[in-house]
Amino acid sequence: MMLILILLPAAFLLPPWAGAGEIIGGREAQPHSRPYMACLQIKRGAMSFLCGGFLVAENFVLTAAHCNGRKITVCLGAHDINQGEPSQQKLSVRRRIPHPQYNRETHNNDLMLLQLEHKAKLNEQVGLIPLPLAHQGVQPGTVCSVAGWGRTSANNKELPHKLREVDLKVLDDQTCLKYPGGTYSIYNSYTMMCVGDPKESKSSFKGDSGGPLVCGKTAQGIVSWGSASGSPPSVYTRVSTFIPWIQATMRRLQP
Repeated sequence: MMLILILLPAAFLLPPWAGAGEIIGGREAQPHSRPYMACLQIKRGAMSFLCGGFLVAENFVLTAAHCNGRKITVCLGAHDINQGEPSQQKLSVRRRIPHPQYNRETHNNDLMLLQLEHKAKLNEQVGLIPLPLAHQGVQPGTVCSVAGWGRTSANNKELPHKLREVDLKVLDDQTCLKYPGGTYSIYNSYTMMCVGDPKESKSSFKGDSGGPLVCGKTAQGIVSWGSASGSPPSVYTRVSTFIPWIQATMRRLQP
């Protein structure tokens, strides 16, 4: 079973990695230019790993369901996660709410809300990102961006400690559905997005899982899964499909 960890790469020959990991073919982001980014430190049994996420309300972070674990610590306002930057806010998670229909085998409905123990303090380094309207589509050919602290190649096991970003093209669903070899045979066009030009060596990868695909200024996708090699395209959770569930869940849990 492939785990799609927010900053780790996925491989094609194994089961699709559940969560695109690192950023491949990208660049270091300008420090704090993405104030909505969250770095999640996750403990699952004896294993610890990183995922990405993004702040959608003062006390809610959205991420991938495959980034769940017995304990999650959220770090906001970070650029260099190896440094104790004054801008960083580390918050415990009060509740983990994976989508009730999340399927680990098909990676369908791969999203999770994290209710924070305390509200984040919003400032220049920590801020919210807007969500799309319900069922709002993204036109194929649109260039969006993704960021994370994931691996920078399938061969490089070390994770970068500074936030990296890359621009990626949104593809039509048929590119994934008809991809040679049946790599994306479980692709669901209602709940997923096909992203990343196969002709370009640019992709999210292991360790980037849970991070947002930003189109314009809106979080349209969540890094979910891809090929074990980290080769594009990768698959993202289609946020607009889940807006009613996201809004209803946050309303229900707001104090």
